[in-house]
Amino acid sequence: MAGQAHHPIPVRRGRLREAAESIEQATGMRVEIIGGTLVMSPSPSGKHAGIVIYLRDAIRPGLDAAQEAFENVSVPMPDDPDDYSTPDLTVGPRTFKDADDWLLDADAVELAVEVISPNERLKGINEKTAWYAAAGVARLLQIDPRTGTWSLFTRPSKDEYKGVVHGKYGEPVPLPGDLGGDLDTTGLPQYALRAG
Repeated sequence: MAGQAHHPIPVRRGRLREAAESIEQATGMRVEIIGGTLVMSPSPSGKHAGIVIYLRDAIRPGLDAAQEAFENVSVPMPDDPDDYSTPDLTVGPRTFKDADDWLLDADAVELAVEVISPNERLKGINEKTAWYAAAGVARLLQIDPRTGTWSLFTRPSKDEYKGVVHGKYGEPVPLPGDLGGDLDTTGLPQYALRAG
């Protein structure tokens, strides 16, 4: 029709999950719905995946018996399962491994871990951080292999975290004892510098 832009992705709220699932199946890209907007991420690099594995392996031994570290489990905004994020790593109840559902309620998440991709923009990172806070995720750990730094966000409130600790690779992330205590970041790799 004249005067209307053609959008290949449906924008009606109720159809976003269908669109996300279709895109994931067709492209293999990870698709999230953050604040009613489809957010697509390319498949992670080997280095990105390696960091997730390193963090999972470092966190798991220190977890109490009721907790587990899961990869690629989606977390919905409370009361809106069509608004969800998929952290690289999620620490939550071990019983979730027996669930048929693919969404883990935000209030059950003890820690969400996001490894920043090489081309992620500050605006997108900030929007996702605000989303996790609004969802009520207790702790968010961002690992940034572009700069060799990390940030731990705690005490979620409306759309921001009231507590934040920043550090560099080699400095431990101060996690509570039931999450294994201080998390060693020594030896985490950085992305190669891009020419340009």
